[in-house]
Parts: sequence; C-alpha cells; structure tokens
Amino acid sequence: MKLTALVLCLALMIPAAAPTETERYVALTFDDGPSGRFTRRLLDGLMEREVKATFLLCGYRMRQYPEITARIAAEGHEIGLHGYSHGAMDAMNRAQLDREIRDCLDLLPEGCAPAFLRPPGGKSGREVRGAAEDAGLALLAWDVDPRDWATSNAQQVEKAVLSKVRDGDVVLLHDMSDSSVEAALVIVDTLLSQGFRLVTVSQLAQIRGVPIVPGRNYSRFPPV
Repeated sequence: MKLTALVLCLALMIPAAAPTETERYVALTFDDGPSGRFTRRLLDGLMEREVKATFLLCGYRMRQYPEITARIAAEGHEIGLHGYSHGAMDAMNRAQLDREIRDCLDLLPEGCAPAFLRPPGGKSGREVRGAAEDAGLALLAWDVDPRDWATSNAQQVEKAVLSKVRDGDVVLLHDMSDSSVEAALVIVDTLLSQGFRLVTVSQLAQIRGVPIVPGRNYSRFPPV
C-alpha cells in the first residue's frame, strides 16, 4: 500500500508534457513580376529557406521573362494572374477583361492551372468578377499590405508586416526592387523563427478547409 502511494506521488511530481501549439500559417504573395534579377534573387532565397509563395504575374512580364515564369512553377510556387497589361480592370469592358485573362493563360507553363486572379490595385467590380468566374478563377485580395512598392526602406516594410501579421493572413509584397526582396527574406526568416509555416494561398485554403469558388473574393484564411 505504501509502495503504491509512493509510486503515485512520484508520478504526480513528473511534469506533464506541454500541449502542442496549434500551427500558424501565413501566405506571402508577390505582385507585378516576373522582374529579372529581383525575382531570381527572391527565388534563390525562398529555395534556400525551403519556403513556397504565390506569385501573381503580369502577362507582358511573363512574355519578357519566360524562363523565370517556368522556374517559378518548376520550384513549386503557386502562380496566379495579375492581368496582361497591369491596367485598371475595373475600367475595362468584358471583352477587354476576357482578353487580359486569356493572354495571361496562354503564357503559363504547361500544366499550370491558376486558381486566382488579383486585379491590379485590388480594384474589382461586377464585370471583373464575372470574367474571373467564367475563367474558373477566384479573386485574391490581401490582409496585410506594407506598401513596399512606395519605399526603398526595407526595415520599414519589415516592421509594417511583422507588427500586423496573424495566423491565416495573406501578405501583399512585390518582387520589383532590392529593398522589397531584402524585406521579404527578413520577413520569412522572422516568421519561421516565430514558428509560422509559410505556404501558398491554395495550400492555406486547403489547410483551413475553405473551398476556392470562382468569382468569389478571398483576403485571409483565419483558423476556425
């Protein structure tokens, strides 16, 4: 009896295993590319860190940099559309919108089936939603925007993201300057060190059990 009590007391003294924290996820997205050396540098950094991201590509830039477009897909990143011309889609008629989307699709690597369209500036409307829906594309917005295109101060961009980012967020960045790429890689390193997992938008939606419906708008995928 005394032995049983002693064993029980010793068992109670052993600290219980700490509960496993719920995993946190963020999707980094990059607009306006591909853009030559900036995108190459970003891809190198993401590969080194074994991180995947989502690239919203412009058609005229895919035409200019087909090898980088192919590399983005080959390295397992997600490709979405950002319009062929980067023109204001909310000011276009249906024929123009259909052409913007079709001309982008024609430039994608074989086997690449995009799920998202991000209109430049996020400006949408009934016609944009209709064109996206008919093309089988959902609209992708964002929840964190550090306006990295408007500054060359990488630290400012880093702070703007890291002070706001939450589990399930979609972060808007660009691969169009050294400062943006520098900030993006510091953001990646910091989020990884904080225990976040960085995934593509489609992966994040799947993790959170959110179906991607053509024509519908998405900006973040919070935990349930």
